[in-house]
Amino acid sequence: MAWILSGLILLIIIGLGTFMGLGRNQPTKAAMPKATATVFFHGWGSSRRAEEQMANYLVKKKYASSIVVADVDYQGHVKFSGILPAKTKHFIVEVNLQNNKSVSPNGGMTYSQSSNYVADVLASLKKKWKINNVNLVAHSMGNLQVIYFIKNHARSKKYPKINKLVAIAGHYNGIIGMDEPKDTSLEANGKPKMMNDTYRDLLSVRNTFPKNIKVMNIYGNYKNHGDGSVNNNSSKSLRYLVQKRAKSYEEQEIRGYGAQHSRLHENKEVDQVLLKFLK
Repeated sequence: MAWILSGLILLIIIGLGTFMGLGRNQPTKAAMPKATATVFFHGWGSSRRAEEQMANYLVKKKYASSIVVADVDYQGHVKFSGILPAKTKHFIVEVNLQNNKSVSPNGGMTYSQSSNYVADVLASLKKKWKINNVNLVAHSMGNLQVIYFIKNHARSKKYPKINKLVAIAGHYNGIIGMDEPKDTSLEANGKPKMMNDTYRDLLSVRNTFPKNIKVMNIYGNYKNHGDGSVNNNSSKSLRYLVQKRAKSYEEQEIRGYGAQHSRLHENKEVDQVLLKFLK
């Protein structure tokens, strides 16, 4: 009898511990209107794994205290997971899109349609934690999703205010061998001499880009003035779209082996630029 009682007590203790552990692994439900979320959007065919080095570096350097994951399904439903204590001041959101090839040469969504995933994540942050301020960090296709979100929703109060934007390897005026124009050169003011259809569609951003946003544009000069996938001038064409209205605009060129398109998000120099800019 005694051993049965002891066994029951042990099961209760284990069950209680498991329950408490599960609770600790769930983000707090408390409203955090004073917290700032730095939200990462990955590129085409990628996942939150591409965001982990940068996110972990920001936590290691104590810019942010926590990381949560935002899993987004094909329909745009967002599920958060991770540890997010109450009274958090700065935290990271690693976005993980199930539909990570939403824009494709063989059909699919337009960049404008795909930007709804950005809207879904930011609206969910506002709804779940009353988040009022965010910073956005994007790599590759994530940049087009973000800039189209800004184009479509710049004046909406439904979403948190964007304070800082970090663009990494953005292909605003096309991708090498796919949709870049024949002449990729830029005029003195940053305006492309030739524009692809996407860039022309983004020109209205020049008149609507929020004046409070600080912009850091990071691109890789791996070889031939490009990162192997994106010509540097395609990345630098962001300047013409935002500079006249942005609170500030900076560019950072990364050189060497780590400047290749898919290696930029694993680059320690990028980590350092990111930290300095976000602080």
